[in-house]
Amino acid sequence: MAWSQDEERMLAQIEQHLVEDDPRLVARLESFNERVRRREERSGRTPGARRRPRRSTVIILVSWLLIATLVTTLLIMVLRHEAAGALAMSGSASRPAPVPVPAQAAPPAAEALTLTARR
Repeated sequence: MAWSQDEERMLAQIEQHLVEDDPRLVARLESFNERVRRREERSGRTPGARRRPRRSTVIILVSWLLIATLVTTLLIMVLRHEAAGALAMSGSASRPAPVPVPAQAAPPAAEALTLTARR
């Protein structure tokens, strides 16, 4: 988007006042701009072109992703464990207790076979 003539004139006036008031600031800004231009020329890319993320940024993002996955997995495991415990407790309260069967009431399998063979 292009500047209007009034805006360009105002910017030129601001620049002129800065040059007059603080020449050291102007020198620092020009030095900074020159370093940025040289760096862009060395990298061979055009100004405003998208650059690749740094290795440290990628490592940090992967670390956060792993931490989030771990926390999510742990939460799911804890919630499932609590839900299973609650289900077991509610299920045991509604079911009647099993009736114990005396050991003498049912003949062993070998005796049952001999009894049926005699008949």
